[in-house]
Amino acid sequence: MSPLRWIYGKPCHLPVELEHKTYWAVKLLYFDLKVAGEKRKFQLQDLEELWLDAYENAHTYKERKKRWHDKHILRKEFHVGELVLLFHSRLRLFPGKLKSRWSGPLRVTKVYPYGIILIWNEKRGNFKMNGQRLKHYLADERLEKQTNIALLDLT
Repeated sequence: MSPLRWIYGKPCHLPVELEHKTYWAVKLLYFDLKVAGEKRKFQLQDLEELWLDAYENAHTYKERKKRWHDKHILRKEFHVGELVLLFHSRLRLFPGKLKSRWSGPLRVTKVYPYGIILIWNEKRGNFKMNGQRLKHYLADERLEKQTNIALLDLT
């Protein structure tokens, strides 16, 4: 018979008999307690070996994934006076899915350590930006010298 307890002001029965069922089952089936204890100990050791193997596998997987990720990172170096483009990550607020997410060109005025870049814009002036949000602006001299070509009506 399980003892009656009070939890949160209500009576309840705690399942004390569940703790002793394993001993009763061993006693009922005439198992040797010493052999059953050793068997349980070996099962726990096997389980611990499986845990250690899973931990090692997860560790090697993370190391390989990190090596692959680090190998594919493109290192960008910016110098003073270069032209760059700025990436707008919050452009989804504006309509037009074909609208470019890059704005610029902006001029680099100072390069700080750890990827911080001071850039200059006509509207905002100088402001600091993370170098990962910038990319080099590759302007061609041919684009700066614009030429107008008149299309003739061939009909």
